[in-house]
Amino acid sequence: MKSAASLTVELDGAGNSVVRRLRSMAPLTLVPRRRRTPSTGGAVVHLVGSATSPLGGDDLTLRVRVGAGARLLLRGIAASLALPGHGPGGSRGSISIDVEEGGTVEYLPEPTVVTSRAEHRADLSVRLADSARACFRETLVLGRTGEEPGGLVTTTSLECAGRPLLRHTFEAGRQRLRASHAHLGGARVLANEFVVWGRDPEPRSEVDWALQPLAGGGSLTTVLTADTVTARRRLAEARAVHPAGDDLTPVGTAG
Repeated sequence: MKSAASLTVELDGAGNSVVRRLRSMAPLTLVPRRRRTPSTGGAVVHLVGSATSPLGGDDLTLRVRVGAGARLLLRGIAASLALPGHGPGGSRGSISIDVEEGGTVEYLPEPTVVTSRAEHRADLSVRLADSARACFRETLVLGRTGEEPGGLVTTTSLECAGRPLLRHTFEAGRQRLRASHAHLGGARVLANEFVVWGRDPEPRSEVDWALQPLAGGGSLTTVLTADTVTARRRLAEARAVHPAGDDLTPVGTAG
């Protein structure tokens, strides 16, 4: 299955962030949250999996643009299950986000579970204007309970005003590699959170998580745990010491 969806959020004449353009294509279904009264807060859009995906052979693309001064919270409502297809070939998901001057985006999907025999690739590209802000998260679960995961490769590219802030690639690898303390140390869940908010933290490392500023601006939190419940708690702990934590959507908050 090939699917392409797109979303544009801009300011209206009253200074509210509104959805100007929305195009869904199953399984990528975008559902805006409706407000009964005007609000100066951001637009909230839910990304709903309206069909089983990603399956082997799927090629899914989502493009997002946040206009100058606008704010968007884009979040998932359920975990994604990467599954093998009936034929050869893996699945691919590609998300591209552009944020203009003074714009803000938070992209907070639910976990992706990589099942046995799946071969999945996930690419995220974020381009920020100089004064734009962003927070985005990925939570990867390697296999269901008692199951060896399939193949997984994720790539993340983060730029601000054309300057590269982060180039990050993760490959799950085989069981021996995952058990190595140089890789995952036997952890089944990997969560990363990237924040560019104009206020960068001091380095901090605790049990199961580490928070590091990026050389060009922004920060990266990495969590390694055995389950997603613990991963959420550790992300919340890292948020609590981040100078921008009070401005971000709380970890685990329902949309």
